[in-house]
Amino acid sequence: MSGTWHIGVIGGSGLYDGLGLDDAQQIPVNSPFGEASGPVTIGTLAGVRFTFIARHGEGHRLSPGGINYRANIDVLKRCGVTDILAVSAIGSLREDMAPGQFVAADQFIDQTQRRERSFFGNGLVAHVGIADPTCPRLSALAADAVEGAGGTVHRGGCYVAVEGPQFAPRAESRMHRAWGGDIIGMTAMPEARLAREAELPYALLGMVTDYDSWRESGATVQAQDVLGVMRQNAALARATVRRLAELLPPEREPSPIDTALDGTIFTAPEQRDRLLALRLDAVARRILG
Repeated sequence: MSGTWHIGVIGGSGLYDGLGLDDAQQIPVNSPFGEASGPVTIGTLAGVRFTFIARHGEGHRLSPGGINYRANIDVLKRCGVTDILAVSAIGSLREDMAPGQFVAADQFIDQTQRRERSFFGNGLVAHVGIADPTCPRLSALAADAVEGAGGTVHRGGCYVAVEGPQFAPRAESRMHRAWGGDIIGMTAMPEARLAREAELPYALLGMVTDYDSWRESGATVQAQDVLGVMRQNAALARATVRRLAELLPPEREPSPIDTALDGTIFTAPEQRDRLLALRLDAVARRILG
């Protein structure tokens, strides 16, 4: 059954000023998983409803490892979003993915170590498949939007998620290339995992800011260079989101991801943790009742 689009946008570095939504209203939304990065801004673009949250909080106060990813996804689910577009700065592990260009990631290698990766746990165990962690429909539309806004985009790429906050040493950067990584960043995981558990189709547009540290010659990644490219790309990122709103089909057809939790809960009903089930009132309401 078709429905209405409501796009949640998680804005990373370079989108501190938001998306320029029409009829924008900023509101705080509470989550049982703790404090989100900040309030959400709800409004419209081209008649489509959007909800925006700044991943690093106001003024980039949160480090990649200090973001409450569960709260951010939970808050977007509570706002009624149907799909999530994540925008973030990334380093390139390939010569042809140059600074200033975009990459619509379709795979991830998760090297993060100290982050909560699941909404579920003891007392309510679920095993959700993420073999294909991004939504092909939304990713294709997002890539079309980059081109429509005048940018260059690579359709597909393996994102290596690292803990940070330091940039990688040369040996690690070269190892990530040997693994098949195309781009590197610090925030897409566990964000993509949690979006799938929340049954929210997820697409990631990475803005390439640098070549990480793998090249034999040329400058290594420096924070000031990253910031410079982010500032240059901020207007293009906002134009891309507006173009996405214009490209969305009038009706949202169902996605298989809308029912990603079907058959994933292993814990017997009589053994389920009632308090955890209450915390999941937004994320898993469809199957827990």
